[in-house]
Amino acid sequence: MAQVNNNQKTKLIPNPSGKQPVRQDQKPPLFRKTNYILMVIGVVLLIIGYFCISGGAAESPEQFNPEVFSTRRIVVAPIVILLGLVTEIFAIMWRPKVKEDQNEEKAE
Repeated sequence: MAQVNNNQKTKLIPNPSGKQPVRQDQKPPLFRKTNYILMVIGVVLLIIGYFCISGGAAESPEQFNPEVFSTRRIVVAPIVILLGLVTEIFAIMWRPKVKEDQNEEKAE
C-alpha cells in the first residue's frame, strides 16, 4: 500500500470533466468526452467522403465510363473529406476552458 506524505499540502483543483477533483501534482486528462465525440464525427465524415469518391469503374478497359467525372466524385466527396479533416484537427486542438474557484483566488 502506498503511503501518503501528509507533510506536504496538496491543493485540489477542479477537474474539467466535473467528476472528482484533481490533485495539483496530477495533470487532467488530455482529451475530454467532447473531444472524442468530435473525433468520431470527423472519422465518419472521412468514411462518407471516401465512400462517395469510390466506384465508377468500366466493365471493360476499352470502354469509357463518364461516371468517373460525376459531380459527386469531383466536388462533393473532396469537400466532405476536407470537412472531416478540419473536424479532426479541431477535435484534437480544442480545449475547454476550466472554471477556477474564485474563493481560492481570493484566499491567495
